[in-house]
Amino acid sequence: MLEVRDLKANYGQIPILDGISMTIAEGNTVGVLGHNGMGKTTLLKTIMGLVRATAGHVRYLGQDITDKPVHERNQMGIGYVPQGRAIFPSLSVRDNLRMGCAVAPVEEKAALEQALATFPRLAPLYDRLGGTLSGGEQQLLALARCLCGMPKLILLDEPTEGVQPSIIEELIEIMRNLKQSRALTVILVEQNLDFIAALSNEVHVIQKGRLVRQVEPAHLSDPAMVDEFIGTFV
Repeated sequence: MLEVRDLKANYGQIPILDGISMTIAEGNTVGVLGHNGMGKTTLLKTIMGLVRATAGHVRYLGQDITDKPVHERNQMGIGYVPQGRAIFPSLSVRDNLRMGCAVAPVEEKAALEQALATFPRLAPLYDRLGGTLSGGEQQLLALARCLCGMPKLILLDEPTEGVQPSIIEELIEIMRNLKQSRALTVILVEQNLDFIAALSNEVHVIQKGRLVRQVEPAHLSDPAMVDEFIGTFV
C-alpha cells in the first residue's frame, strides 16, 4: 500500500525528518509513538504532501507520489485526520460531512448514509453546529468526514487527545470494524498506549526524526517494557 524510503523534511532550515523508511501492507494499522517534537506529525504531513520532502520518496500503490500536490493524493485515496480535528465549527454536522464527500467515488447521499451507519452517535447531532459538539463528538465527526471520501489509507493524528473514555472505546470498535469491512490501511500517531496497542499490527518509535525501534503492540501493556520504551526517546 505505502512505501516510504529515506524520507527527509525540514521546517525552514531546521531538519525534522532524518531518513524515515517504512513499508505498510494493505489492511494493516501501523502505530507511531514518540514524544512531542520528534517528528510524528511532520511524518504524516509529508506523506500527505502538506510538508515538502527534501529527500527520499513516498510510493503509494506502486506510484511515486513524492512531488504530487495534496489534492491529487486525496483523490488517489489518502485521507488525513489532523491533530485538533480541524472541523468547520460554523457548519452543521451534515455540512461538515458533505465537505468530505467532495472526492467520494459514490453519490453524496450514499456516502452520507454510510457515514451515519458507521457513526450512529452523529445521527441525532446531524443539524447541530460542529463547534457545539464535545471533543469526542468532534473527533468522531472528523473521522467520519474523512471516511466520506472513501479513502484506502488514513493518516490519523492523536485521535484520543481530549476525548472521553467512552468515545475512545467507540473509536476502537469503529476502527476495528473498518479494518475488516474496508481493508482500511492506517498510520496512527498516538500517545495513548492502550489505544495504539488495541489497533496496531506493528508499532514504531520515532526519536529526533528517525525510527529507532519497533515494538510489539502486546508488549505495551508490560510495565517493564513501557519503562524501557519510554527510555528510548526521553
